Amino acid sequence: MMFVGESGSGHAVVMDGAPEYGGRNIGIRPMEMLLIGLGGCTAFDVVQILRKGREKVTDCDVEVMAERAETDPKVFTAIHIDYRVKGRGLAPAKVERAIELSKEKYCSASIMLGAMAKITHSWTAIDEAEEAEVASS
Repeated sequence: MMFVGESGSGHAVVMDGAPEYGGRNIGIRPMEMLLIGLGGCTAFDVVQILRKGREKVTDCDVEVMAERAETDPKVFTAIHIDYRVKGRGLAPAKVERAIELSKEKYCSASIMLGAMAKITHSWTAIDEAEEAEVASS
């Protein structure tokens, strides 16, 4: 039951299902792909917004966790995105603002999924020079 999806930009990704549904477990599940796309979309936005604001971002990791409805269609009902933004001298207010702008204005995946699921976020800004962390409350 494996499928290979090819993008318009020429990249491919393998998708598959769990063995109990006829898959061989050799690829990402399609619903997981949606969350991976959301994570990539918002992380890209946050880094670009911060860099345009002259923040010295060196890394941005996101972890996306979701809950789904128990009956079909098993849509996402709640999504939480945890950001870990690393850099030098990052302004916490700018990190928070970049995340809000991504969520509300720029990330198409976030806006689309947010129409049916509650999306929340948390973040940590890590200053590499001082090894200090500032987290959202």
